[in-house]
Amino acid sequence: MSFKLPKKEKQDSPMNGSFKGHSTNSSVQNWGDDEYEQVVEGVKKIYKSKIRPLEVMYNFEGFHSAPLTDSDIEAKPIVLLIGQYSTGKTTFIRYLLDKRYPGEHIGVEPTTDKFVAVMHGGEDRVIPGNAAAVNQDLPFRGLNRFGQAFLSRFQVSQTPSPVLENMTIIDTPGILAGDKQRIERGYDFTQVMEWYAQRSDLILLLFDSHKLDISNEFKMAIHSLRGQEEKVRVILNKSDMVNQQQLMRVYGAMMWSLGKVVQTPEVMRVYLSSFWTEKPPNCFEDCRELIEAESKDLLRDLKELRRNAAIRKINEIVKRARLARVHAMIIGHLKKEMPSMFGKKKKRLALLNNLDQEFLKIQQRHHLPAGDFPNPEKFKMALELYDIDKFKTINESLLHKVDDALAVDLPRLMSMFPMGNPELAETERNPFEDMDSQPSEYGKLPANFWNFSSVDKNAYTPIFQRLHPRDGVVPGAHVKPILMETGLTNDMLARIWRLSDWDGDGYMDIDEFSVAMHLVKAVENGVDLPEKLPSTLMPTRKI
Repeated sequence: MSFKLPKKEKQDSPMNGSFKGHSTNSSVQNWGDDEYEQVVEGVKKIYKSKIRPLEVMYNFEGFHSAPLTDSDIEAKPIVLLIGQYSTGKTTFIRYLLDKRYPGEHIGVEPTTDKFVAVMHGGEDRVIPGNAAAVNQDLPFRGLNRFGQAFLSRFQVSQTPSPVLENMTIIDTPGILAGDKQRIERGYDFTQVMEWYAQRSDLILLLFDSHKLDISNEFKMAIHSLRGQEEKVRVILNKSDMVNQQQLMRVYGAMMWSLGKVVQTPEVMRVYLSSFWTEKPPNCFEDCRELIEAESKDLLRDLKELRRNAAIRKINEIVKRARLARVHAMIIGHLKKEMPSMFGKKKKRLALLNNLDQEFLKIQQRHHLPAGDFPNPEKFKMALELYDIDKFKTINESLLHKVDDALAVDLPRLMSMFPMGNPELAETERNPFEDMDSQPSEYGKLPANFWNFSSVDKNAYTPIFQRLHPRDGVVPGAHVKPILMETGLTNDMLARIWRLSDWDGDGYMDIDEFSVAMHLVKAVENGVDLPEKLPSTLMPTRKI
């Protein structure tokens, strides 16, 4: 896809060129579709047969969250955007999609007043919250627990987009300072944030370079992300609206503010970025190279989301299984502590008041890590709603099934993941380069031959797919036999490789491969190749 930038800056942007693995061709995606589907099916089978029965027996839903549905597990990677009003959340989505989406509102005032799930669809349409929450094909059925007050402030916006084929983006209401907005919402904003955070694969906290304060509600929203810290990234947006010296001070002030709210020893990854649909004339250019490099890193994170999401699905199931296992032990322990005849009310009250001590007993008896236990105060609030005497005793067979899933089944799924493409040494990046050779002079051809639009990409895609690309790319060793079949000399093939492998990493994606085959055609027609690949023969920028 193309990103909008002023024409004078397109040549200088590091975004130029293809982001490998995100072709608009759905068959060329991060990691193999078949492998991804295998992992999803494996997770569904393990959860249904070995984890869900334990959750149902010990009422996991009443204390934590409802059982997962197939649509929850099958859901595309979710990117959650959180930030105060006018920090550029909606503009960031439009920047990624390179177009408007249904229900979009952008302005300096608080414009997004609801939760909007931006998803891929065959046509532009808006699905109201109540309809989305009962749709079995959408992963939002769990939102019914928040009631009509929330569902009336939620919608699904569907639009055709190659970016959305690989992810769903959640745009959230801009957060204001003060208590008034929280009181008037009619639903628990932080609980909704927590629900989305648990199901998200990437959480982006957006700050404006001119709005670094963290309001009370924003602070509560960040606190709701506890336990999900590995998913959180911070974007200091509109970084080009301050000069270099001011940017250093703004960055320091933001990290100081975050340090008081985020109670972790690790430093969060921060991206200094500016995502504009139309860049304002008063922005500063002294940090442009840094900002564009940071933006490229963020877009690379998004590009890798699909493959990482498969791993994260397993990770989330592991976390859920460990929590469900501890939950069952807590319920069984509390049931065991209750007297069989008299003094039940008194004993129940004692258990509630000393819940942290009961957790400690369970921890020591079963040699469990303290980090697997829920917050005692929150658990107590839920526990007060139930009659402990009616709880189930420990079912060892169900616990053994969960242990088996954690020790055998889920690790087996993890072993399916490839190790990725290693970085190639300099001498390995051109499979035809045995010696240095001087390129010949630029030959003459019709002007349109040197436009990427003239490359017959559709004809070369089946050949490329037969090479079994991983993360959308194939190494030179796999491409070499295809090019050798052309009968061209080794020196000429080495020149073709140098021109078409424009990022010099020793791998080819579908665009680079197609250009290589296009240059082969030129040589076969007696054309001398240029010393440098014309920029017009490179594809427009894509994510």
